[in-house]
Amino acid sequence: MTPVGTLRIPYPSTDSDSVRPGDRTPVVFIHGLWLHAGSWDAWLDLFRDHGYDPVAPGWPGEPEALPAANAFPGPMAGTGAREALAHYESFISELQRPPVVVGHSFGGLLAQQLLARGAAAGAAALAPARFRGVLRLSPTELRSSLPVLWNPLNRRRVLRQSPQRFHRTFANAVSEGESNDLHATCVMPAPGRPLFQVAEANVNPRSPLRVDTAAKRGPLLLAGASEDRIVPASVVRAAARRYRSSASPTEYLEIAGSGHSLVIDHG
Repeated sequence: MTPVGTLRIPYPSTDSDSVRPGDRTPVVFIHGLWLHAGSWDAWLDLFRDHGYDPVAPGWPGEPEALPAANAFPGPMAGTGAREALAHYESFISELQRPPVVVGHSFGGLLAQQLLARGAAAGAAALAPARFRGVLRLSPTELRSSLPVLWNPLNRRRVLRQSPQRFHRTFANAVSEGESNDLHATCVMPAPGRPLFQVAEANVNPRSPLRVDTAAKRGPLLLAGASEDRIVPASVVRAAARRYRSSASPTEYLEIAGSGHSLVIDHG
């Protein structure tokens, strides 16, 4: 595992205007809980301008438009890791070639699973949720999860985040005004089940949150955010250490001054 201080995106050297659509490297973006697939729109534009073929499919049952996702989130109730992983594996199987997968939060965990299972050519996991075997538990992470975990009925529910809670836990590294704007343009209700699966991962021998860290695979970048209260950087570093014995390329990057909203905020 090689720590890195600067993230450099390997843009294709070919002029993007001359690259035929079928020749572009596919990139699949996977969001985590509370965010809508539309939160990746700026990333899609950036990668498309640089010659990639990016796409951001939503979770199973996720409405295509954010207003509909906020108004009718019911189909996502009960969705967990197995359902989400099968959904993205099915989507990727329809592509012409294995993509690079970029995942944030729970999407970062899914990105690691897809890479280890051979579905992806490479992956970047940004502030990824913990997988089974990562034992590091931060008090800030615990505080952010308790409001959901205290009620077992939340396992089968779709839950909402208020603008105040979103700023306190998710977008804590930006101003309240920016946080409120992000809440209005990117946030949707999320299924509670994945949070219970993360909490139980190390005590449930049948946990679906397993990652084969010894698998022969393409390159993996794990990125933590120094001010993250949902998945603290210490948890991402602990996940990176699980790859110590891997012969495949693995790098860790820590982004200073950012919180869990690093994929959607001004930074």
